[in-house]
Amino acid sequence: MERESFEDTEVAELLNRSFVAIKVDREERPDIDHLYMEFCQALTGSGGWPLTILMTPEKQPFYTGTYFPKHSRYGRPGLVDILSQVSELWEKDEEKLRKSAKEIIRAITSPKKQGLLEPQNLGDNSLDFRSWASDLIEQAYQTLAKNFDSRFGGFGQAPKFPSPHNLTFLLRYAKDHPESQANTMIRKTLDSMGQGGIYDHIGFGFARYSTDQKWLVPHFEKMLYDNALLAISYIEMYQAQKEPRDAQKAKEILTYVLRDMTSPEGGFYSAEDADSEGVEGKFYVWTPAEIDEVLGKDRSMLFCEAFNITVTGNFEGKSIPNQLSVSLEELARKHHLSFEALTALLEEDRQKLWQSREKRIHPHKDDKILTSWNGIMIAALAKGGQVLGDAQYIQAAEKAAHFILENLCPNGRLLVRFREGNAAYLGYLDDYAFFIWGLLELYMTGGKSQYLKMALSLQEKLDTLFMDEEAGGYYLTGSDAEELLLRPKEIYDGALPSGNSITALNLLRLARLTGDERWELRAEQQLLSFRSTLDKYPAGYTAFLQALQYALHPSQELLFVGPLDHPGLLPLKQTFFSQFLPYSSLLYHDGTLGELLPWVQDYPLEPDKVLAYFCTNFTCQKPVESPGELETLLKNSIKNT
Repeated sequence: MERESFEDTEVAELLNRSFVAIKVDREERPDIDHLYMEFCQALTGSGGWPLTILMTPEKQPFYTGTYFPKHSRYGRPGLVDILSQVSELWEKDEEKLRKSAKEIIRAITSPKKQGLLEPQNLGDNSLDFRSWASDLIEQAYQTLAKNFDSRFGGFGQAPKFPSPHNLTFLLRYAKDHPESQANTMIRKTLDSMGQGGIYDHIGFGFARYSTDQKWLVPHFEKMLYDNALLAISYIEMYQAQKEPRDAQKAKEILTYVLRDMTSPEGGFYSAEDADSEGVEGKFYVWTPAEIDEVLGKDRSMLFCEAFNITVTGNFEGKSIPNQLSVSLEELARKHHLSFEALTALLEEDRQKLWQSREKRIHPHKDDKILTSWNGIMIAALAKGGQVLGDAQYIQAAEKAAHFILENLCPNGRLLVRFREGNAAYLGYLDDYAFFIWGLLELYMTGGKSQYLKMALSLQEKLDTLFMDEEAGGYYLTGSDAEELLLRPKEIYDGALPSGNSITALNLLRLARLTGDERWELRAEQQLLSFRSTLDKYPAGYTAFLQALQYALHPSQELLFVGPLDHPGLLPLKQTFFSQFLPYSSLLYHDGTLGELLPWVQDYPLEPDKVLAYFCTNFTCQKPVESPGELETLLKNSIKNT
């Protein structure tokens, strides 16, 4: 619509004559996007983008839809005709349109239509929480299993989105139900996506989604949040299964983000467009002749064979590099090479092709720095530092966290975005929830108390600004935000987990880290507030279900007592992070302020030693000090719980 209508003189004249035209960036104003998408879905039965709304000056909508061509065709009304008719009707019978808008508002904002939560009796002991939560988790698993594409991986039909929170939910389900098929679903999906054209095999990073069932042809746009969440998925899968290819994929994703999506100040950019030179995918596709020119004939043939680059192509006459039908083991045998020698050759050639591709005209980069998406990326980099052992990941995560605190948190109030020296818009629930997540991961990574202190401070602010005191849960917008027709509240875990889902898990983690009953109570309220919504379709809330999975397990904390700079601390941390322990937290005695974690202050320091205490429900076992002892302790303790 931008090219077809909004940049068109005829449409511009119609708009400017009778309307005030407002273009909304839904990443900067998710509150507006969420609100009017609800109207669109209610009035038309569907939604999507571009979203088109016609409304009164009081912001009450009376006509809505998604894509409209410039002129009517094939029964679809055109924007020119709509604007002309509405303009004429407004001149002749303005009151009729106003009345229609008011009726729509009444219908949509009624509690039943709007889907608002009714007040819950959070103290109702008749609810068997464990049974209820376990049933929801099982229902979600069965739904995902039913929708699983066993041939190509992923869930459902085309288009296919990565939805990494489905995979991290299944990872926890597999840990709790090792006899299930959950690991098979995760393994197939991660491998298929990683081999497909949705992954950029030359420059790394995942595109937003696949237009086909087998992950071959992507919508070439790359989003920061997808890559952050997918990096976490591969890292956790590496912890669970110890497959080197998962660690490698995570490293490649993080390489892409640090190389191409990081500002000089340390914040992370939002996205890269699908188009370059006005053509979708042009930057990413190749012909054998182009490969020949860079690598020479002999090496070109091997690379083209390894990445399915053919004369006929798989995308508009050119080829999207992929390995969906290629076995590198078989290719190595065919060419009388060891697997290691083949992969080394391909990596050498990939680097040459990347350097050549850098000379092409790049897709436009959306250089907004969004607090929410940066929070997820901070979490991903912190986890990368924990598990993959690369200090640059931790440094990058800390630099980004400090960037947000310095540029997007004036007077303790988070803002939404930073661009060209300007920060704007009061932060939403997601900004707080995702940034707190990143800060908690940073604290676990190195024990620096300022990250835990800031996480606690921001959670207090979140409760003050966003909590729904009557119905439970949290609104998307703060109490100090612009007043809209209604105050949206979101729990659905779509392309991104919802702020309510991540907050549920954050509250549980804070409760177990601090031992503070206030956080435990708030976590309980958060989990129970959405029970009627969750019951309708549990598989739509797999990030929220991860909070339920966490809550069903006993509190498990590993406390390190000793100096943070002690050389013996690192191997103990590596032992902990090498295992997939999604229900366990890591705490540090040294540097942790007494007012934050008062319960850890009672553990005695011993000179020149680091002791590891494993605690379940705040009851700790005899400390150990060697990695081998800790590994045995963790395995035995987790097995017995």
